[in-house]
Amino acid sequence: MVVPKAFRKNLKISLVIWVACVVLFALIYILILGPQGRSKKGLESEYNETKQMYEFAQNAARKETQNRLLEQIEDLRNDLEVFITNFDNSANLIFDISRIAREKNVTSLNVENKNATPSIEEDESDNILQSRIVISFNAGFNQFATFLNALERHQPVLFVNEFKLTRTGKNKSAYQVEMDVAALIKKQQDSKATAKSSQ
Repeated sequence: MVVPKAFRKNLKISLVIWVACVVLFALIYILILGPQGRSKKGLESEYNETKQMYEFAQNAARKETQNRLLEQIEDLRNDLEVFITNFDNSANLIFDISRIAREKNVTSLNVENKNATPSIEEDESDNILQSRIVISFNAGFNQFATFLNALERHQPVLFVNEFKLTRTGKNKSAYQVEMDVAALIKKQQDSKATAKSSQ
């Protein structure tokens, strides 16, 4: 069976047209429909984020949500008070350390601020000062350990930066101890701070 030339020619032309159409549809999909799909996904995610923010704003407007948020803020403030003392109460730290030392029976206690007024570099914090305290005393090892534990359990927390144990010449079981302790203190709100916050 012989296929006429005209039929073969028409078949080739039809095949070329079909291939051209497939290539054209592929290009249309790649150049037009593909970016639209990606754009649609981006818009959907943006819509979902906006919807979540809107729902959060609606929930925040409710009285019970406001109360819950206020409770969370109060809990965070209470947690913060474990680590930070007010400026007015900072003078009591040395008395607290002396009281703990008496309770733990350490002798020859000497407590002094490393700096006359609690301070750190102004750039480090707008709200918190660090008070460095040097404590020296004589004690046995067990007394030292219980004193150290009591200091670390103190509220507000006293951070023991370093300590040095040296045996005393008189008694092999007694040590001369020197400790460097830090306490975090909330800065006093003065006119400088209020002027800075109003800017």
